Amino acid sequence: MSKQQLNKFYLVSTLIVSGQLLAAPSLENSVLKKDGNESSLQEFLGKVVYVDFWASWCAPCRKSFPWMNKVQSKYQQQGFEVVAINLDVDSASAHEFLAKVPAKFNLRFNPDGDVATAFDLLGMPSSYLFNRQGELVQRHVGFYEKHTAAYEEEIELLLKE
Repeated sequence: MSKQQLNKFYLVSTLIVSGQLLAAPSLENSVLKKDGNESSLQEFLGKVVYVDFWASWCAPCRKSFPWMNKVQSKYQQQGFEVVAINLDVDSASAHEFLAKVPAKFNLRFNPDGDVATAFDLLGMPSSYLFNRQGELVQRHVGFYEKHTAAYEEEIELLLKE
């Protein structure tokens, strides 16, 4: 078994054992755009969507942003979107973070944290991968650079469907 296959097996088996694979947050939740207007994540239906929850105080989030920029750019033309949802209560903290760690993907804000609660957020950052039908197919708690090849393989498989 290759290292990449082993990483994928580890990720999937961890999700199955933890019972997270069958949990089903949806894209129906409303979040705020940068301009303060409300938006539904359903605007991304028909695309493979990587929803990531982050906060300005989250050290691993600083590592995940460059990777999310990369995959957004690499797969956007194939129908892929990264949507990063900030949970900072103080938007100034989020904007300070973004000045240092720019995002080239969709940003949304949820200062009330109700969307994070609906997604049953277990840690920061947490990401959720949805297929084109809006069904949750993968969940990751934390961001690990050593697993980025496996994360990317999951995206590629969904884009081929």
